[in-house]
Amino acid sequence: MRRRTVSPGSGLEETLDNLAATTAGRQEAPAPAPPPARAPQRERDSLQTEFAFELPRGYVDDEGQLHRHGTMRLATARDELRPQIDLRVKENPAYLSVVLLSQVITQLGTVTDVHAGIVERMYATDVAFLQDFYRRINSEGHTHAAVTCPLCHGSFEVDLSGGRLGE
Repeated sequence: MRRRTVSPGSGLEETLDNLAATTAGRQEAPAPAPPPARAPQRERDSLQTEFAFELPRGYVDDEGQLHRHGTMRLATARDELRPQIDLRVKENPAYLSVVLLSQVITQLGTVTDVHAGIVERMYATDVAFLQDFYRRINSEGHTHAAVTCPLCHGSFEVDLSGGRLGE
């Protein structure tokens, strides 16, 4: 396996596309699969790919405006692979979550261009919240958790996407 070095100016997208094309060229084409059975209309349209959240503290931009509400989309395989060849992640593996979160957060308040610099300037509490939120939506597919009251032992479900306390 050849090791590839990617510099910040060399097209990361182009490198990933070339790598995918090279790998696909080496594999034999499998026999075409039979067409899948059509699912009922409501099942096909029910896949949720974006999830709203509310940060515990909020991101403060350069103008001093607080941004607490945002949306995160489901991660793709490319989202998880891209940080592995990022030089910042190679130099500091802890930076992986910053790069990954910056790719899947689609909006943060009025900010629509969320990049690694924005995630870097977030409070640690908010980054930890977003890491858990990412894990929940990408592995479990939802933001709900079953909990049990320690006093009355009643079971109920809470939405961990960051609603106000007590709701």
